[in-house]
Amino acid sequence: MKEKIRISGFADEISADFDVQLKTVTDLGMHYISLRSADGIGVADYTPDLVKEKLLPRLKAAGVGVSSLGSPIGKVDIKDEAGFQKQLAQLRTLCEIAHLLDCRYIRMFSFYMPKDEDPADYRTQVIDKLRQFIAVAEENDVVLLHENEKEIYGDTGARCLDLMQTLGSPVFRSAFDFANFVQCGQDTEVCWDMLQPYIEYIHIKDAVHVHNENVLCGTGEGKIQKLLTRAIEQEGYEGFLTLEPHLVRFDTLKTLETADTADIIRENKAKDGAEAYGMQYHALCRILDSIH
Repeated sequence: MKEKIRISGFADEISADFDVQLKTVTDLGMHYISLRSADGIGVADYTPDLVKEKLLPRLKAAGVGVSSLGSPIGKVDIKDEAGFQKQLAQLRTLCEIAHLLDCRYIRMFSFYMPKDEDPADYRTQVIDKLRQFIAVAEENDVVLLHENEKEIYGDTGARCLDLMQTLGSPVFRSAFDFANFVQCGQDTEVCWDMLQPYIEYIHIKDAVHVHNENVLCGTGEGKIQKLLTRAIEQEGYEGFLTLEPHLVRFDTLKTLETADTADIIRENKAKDGAEAYGMQYHALCRILDSIH
């Protein structure tokens, strides 16, 4: 079973430099990355022509495939109509890029909620806008992976389940992020029980609830070893495990979070992004080696 598990990762946590990203992952023995940014440019800001010119030849030369596009689609305020329309256009372009890179998956989100307001008040708008994203995905034969990010509508297990059941589309699936659930005060095992039929992709990121600090995978409260063992041994999970260490403050972190980066990663846990990435990779390998 484990031979059908493939390790990928957000390689921009290594360095903004795409060549450094590719060298580091190939030196570790990895054959996939999740493309979130390269050479300091976010994937949603690339054009298909630029991907063909700047990224595809380097990926091919390194023998590295793309497991998913780590897009910011859905990481916009639910009230920001102009931002939503911009993202609809970006999603169409991202679908073209996904096909160029022979990639099925585009990671996305379900909109930032207004501070101190009840997310339930925005459910209808969230569903309507997600349906528009899904329509684009269906037209282009790609799969949208909804990540349970902090501060968005789908940040709890119950609301993620609501989205999956209500939208009921084969091109709208779950990217399960252990750390984000921990940081939202959720029990990852309870969330897994809810979402298991919809989980298509897994992010390897761990955390402790105190200070919402990210820690090396398997050492936090995400129950990563327990849930991966269950997924692989009992549930037949096949697919990607995508490293997202968040162990050092990397160049593009400030573009991914609403909070100050010093509050997200209080202290670097490695000397640089490459070392942190290697630490997370080897920790995951040890977990996988312990699974029969």
